[in-house]
Parts: sequence; C-alpha cells; structure tokens
Amino acid sequence: MTPLPKIGTARLAYETGHGSGTEADRGLARANSLTIRDCCKTYGAVTAVRDMSIDVAPGEFLTLLGPSGSGKTTLLMMIAGFVEPTAGDIFVNSRRITLLPPEKRNFGMVFQGYALFPHMTVAQNIAYPLKIRGTPKAEIAHKVNEALDLVRLRGMADRLPRQLSGGQQQRVAIARALVFSPDILLFDEPLGALDRKLRGEVQLELKRLHAELGATFIYVTHDQDEAMTMSDRVAIIDGGRLVQIGAPSELYERPNSRFAAAFLGRSAFIDGRLVARHGEEAEIAVGEARVRHRGPVPPLADGAVTLSLRPEKVRIGTEPPERGLNRARGTIESVAYLGATMEIAVATAEFGLLLVTAFSAQLGTEPATGTPVWLSWAPEATVCLPGETAA
Repeated sequence: MTPLPKIGTARLAYETGHGSGTEADRGLARANSLTIRDCCKTYGAVTAVRDMSIDVAPGEFLTLLGPSGSGKTTLLMMIAGFVEPTAGDIFVNSRRITLLPPEKRNFGMVFQGYALFPHMTVAQNIAYPLKIRGTPKAEIAHKVNEALDLVRLRGMADRLPRQLSGGQQQRVAIARALVFSPDILLFDEPLGALDRKLRGEVQLELKRLHAELGATFIYVTHDQDEAMTMSDRVAIIDGGRLVQIGAPSELYERPNSRFAAAFLGRSAFIDGRLVARHGEEAEIAVGEARVRHRGPVPPLADGAVTLSLRPEKVRIGTEPPERGLNRARGTIESVAYLGATMEIAVATAEFGLLLVTAFSAQLGTEPATGTPVWLSWAPEATVCLPGETAA
C-alpha cells in the first residue's frame, strides 16, 4: 500500500485556510484553472503516480475515480501540497505552485472525517478560519451567514456538531472550506462515512453548490455512482496512470479499455477476432459464432478484439429474436431483484456468461433459474476495444 504523508498541523491550516490571503469582496469561491503536467511520485521502488497530465478548466467539476491504491489520493495530495512531486509541475492559472506549501495555496479542502470542533457551534466552526486570520467581526458574520445559506443550515447556526446528522456535519465542513474564498475546492472521499441515503442527498447538495458558485471542484472517490452523478468530467486512474478522461456519458458509452468499461458500470466482454468489414459494420468471429458490430474498430496488430456489451442493451425473451440482431441461446443462471430492475446472468455456449438488466414491470414475474432463454442485441450496442487479456 502506498504510504501517505503525515498531515498534522498542515491539515488544520489547510482546512481552515490559515495563512492564505484573499480579498474580502470576491465572494465565497472563484473559478480557476488547474494544470497538472507530467507529474510523478515514487516511494522507493513504488511508483504511486506516473506521468500524469490533466488540464482542469475554470469552474469545472472534475472527479478522480479509481480503486483503492490507484494513485488518486496521492495525486490529490500533490495538488493540495501535502506531497511533493518526484517530477512534474502543477499550475493554478499560469502560476506555478509545485513547491508552494499547502497553507499558501488558498485551496479549500474537505476530508472524509468532518474534523469539526465539538465544543464550537456550527457558526463558530465556520467562522474559525476567518477569525484566526483577523477578519473583522462584521465581515465574519456576513460570510458565515452567506456560507450557512449556501449549505442550507441557517437555522442550525447555534447547534453543536453532536446535535447534527452526519450529512449536516459534512455540510458544515463544506461551508468551512468555502468561507475563506478558496481558489479551488478539493474533496477527498468526503461522503465515505455517510450511509447510502445521506450520500445521495449530499451528492445533490454538492452538485447544486457547484452550479451556484461556478467554482472549480476536484473530487476523489472510488464510487462510480458519485462520479457519474456529480461530475462534468471524470478521470479514471489505475496503477498510477490516467486510463481515460471525459464526460461521464462519453466514458460510459465509449470506454477505451476493458478496465474503463468494467470499472465505470458493468459490462460483459466478448473476445474474438476481426474477420471481415462490410461498410460501417465489422464481423467478429467468436469460435464458430459470428457477431456483427457497427461502430469504430481500433487499430489491430493481430486482429484480436474485445467487445464490451452493457447489460441494459441486451434483450431477453423466450422466443427467437427478429432478424438483423445478434443472438444467443442460454440458460438463466441467477436473478437479482432490485425493485425497478432485475439483473439476470445467462450462461451461453458461444459467449460465456452474459448479463441482462431488464425492467421488472416488463418481465412481470421473476424468471426462474434454469429457464432457457434467447438473448439479442443490436450491432451498434457493442463497443470494440483492442484485444486484451482479462485481469
């Protein structure tokens, strides 16, 4: 596991904004660009981040998404200033901040732990970063009220943290990160301590805040739903490398690798070989079977390809499908009832295990395991990836 730095007092300074200078009249946040150029971080023989380059536009909500140990948190710590890059540079607008200490970067940061002072009220917690910098009392009161309004906690200014729900405490932490007018807001898995319902509520709050402020947000998570729900763009990271970056819809509909397709949503993978092209359509041999694919085909060294097939694009029925569709006969292996939808795993002789997501209302009764079925999908339903070996 990649070691993380000891944050200590630097973290407190960062959370409160102590040491950063801001103008009083510029609002609670600003939109600034961030440039990460060829950044690497090594710990002895371990490379946590390698050759990372990302351009974040002013006012963008960018999420760094990846599994545990992928390097996303190390990258965020380099942006924050807690970790010094082994190589590369970081810029805010055109200003190089690579070696600037964290308290001089004027970034707001929200961690997974709320880190609220238990003996202080909500208003006092939010006011703290302004108070320790000597901000006039009248300005503190104005900015605290503005921050409370933004996170919809005005009526709770006099409560103590223990009197709040987890979601409300996290909103106080967000307000504290906003109140000193940060140039960029950083979020390190801030919803990890919340239950599923509260996570959904705070996700919507963050999205609303971003739209209202127009500020630059950089968010770290391993939760695909969070990334899809809130982000303008998502950077998928694995093994310290940038796998793919783009809008959520682009990554979901056009993944560039097996890892990207599997990590963002669910996919079945069909490995085969390109045998023919017919205009915009390609014919893929999978053993003795043939699959028609309509869409881009990447450059191939030996003809090997992988087709990614999303489960919601597969139809299931007991009758043979209409002509023009890809088809497979199979047997239902398992059914997961999820309320509005069912997830069905079907074992096929030609393509192995294929996944189907179907609306419960359309299926009626829950299908039984062992039931023989037909599966079908349109030629344009698949994404063609370079041939890869399954992990």
